[in-house]
Amino acid sequence: MSDESTVPGPAAEDSAAVLLTVEEAARRLKVGRTTCYALIKSGELESIPVGRLRRVPLDAPAEYVARQRQASRSAAAV
Repeated sequence: MSDESTVPGPAAEDSAAVLLTVEEAARRLKVGRTTCYALIKSGELESIPVGRLRRVPLDAPAEYVARQRQASRSAAAV
């Protein structure tokens, strides 16, 4: 029997989740954990405190990418 069946992957994530861990947000953005924390600290990536934890709303990574794309288009148009 393969160990792959016991290791949860991205497909095993809760599809009803509304908040991501910083690590999950980093994986979605294809950046490292430290970079993701830097984006949060600078205010570029939305996050909220949940007790002592930091969570990223499910739509925040997509919103961050959309803002970056818009900024890139604006800079190219000048």
